[in-house]
Amino acid sequence: MQQRTHTHPSVRINTAYISHGGGPLPLLEMQSVGEARTPAYHLEMIEALKTLSTDLPKPDAIIVISAHWEETDVCVTTHPEPSLIYDYYGFPKESYSLEYPAKGEVALATLLLKRLTEQSIAAREDRARGFDHGMFIPLSIMYPNADVPCIQLSITSDLDSEKHVLLGEAIRKAIELGIAPINSDVKGEANILVLGSGSSFHNMQGFFDSSNDAMRKATRFNNWLHTTMQTSAYSENERKARLVDWYSAPDARYAHPREEHLLPLHVCYGINNRAADKAMSLTLLTKPASMFVWCD
Repeated sequence: MQQRTHTHPSVRINTAYISHGGGPLPLLEMQSVGEARTPAYHLEMIEALKTLSTDLPKPDAIIVISAHWEETDVCVTTHPEPSLIYDYYGFPKESYSLEYPAKGEVALATLLLKRLTEQSIAAREDRARGFDHGMFIPLSIMYPNADVPCIQLSITSDLDSEKHVLLGEAIRKAIELGIAPINSDVKGEANILVLGSGSSFHNMQGFFDSSNDAMRKATRFNNWLHTTMQTSAYSENERKARLVDWYSAPDARYAHPREEHLLPLHVCYGINNRAADKAMSLTLLTKPASMFVWCD
């Protein structure tokens, strides 16, 4: 994988845009392996997330940008022991007693807020909000011991694609200005993992449309996304322009009738401003999907 030149040698930032699946279904499927009552829609996603957690160094802290949190300004969780938000409906009773007791990281959140504000990003803390399923579902798979402190960042409700690329750039600069979690290793180097948690395909009706036309549309957009995020043929100005104008891509509005599940990718790209080091291809809820990884 391509390595990035460090401007702040004491902090390493690994970044991944991931798909978190349909509500609590990934965890329900893991709990009912071999049982016919739960269709296995997320097996490839689960394996991709497990692989990602072993490929990357274990982080000292995780920053999650979740598609399931929208605010007018960028909001950051600052609770030291956030509860879970079961922000899904119509699932089995056990879906509402899932646990993921990860700690918050108040010092990291507070410094991040300060650094974002210094860069003229409208940002504020949320002392009460817990972790939504865009956080605790994938992290239950990646780090099941819940032993890495986490904070969540919202996307903004204007759903402005360029603004979210700029947010990623500001997060990179904020971290490199000296943000590091408390529990860095003995060498003083801190590993921060930034997760953009969404889904590269998010058409709820389209997921269960078994027609050839639906598959062609989903595949065309997925292929466009792979090309955009991985080819070396584009300059970074060209790559950024494609992402900002993503809705001009083939079948873009079929893949994303509403873009909240795509925008965490824009933040991840902004953090790195280069092609992804790795693309993970999978089938998710019957449709082609992708995850993208950048390694520091």
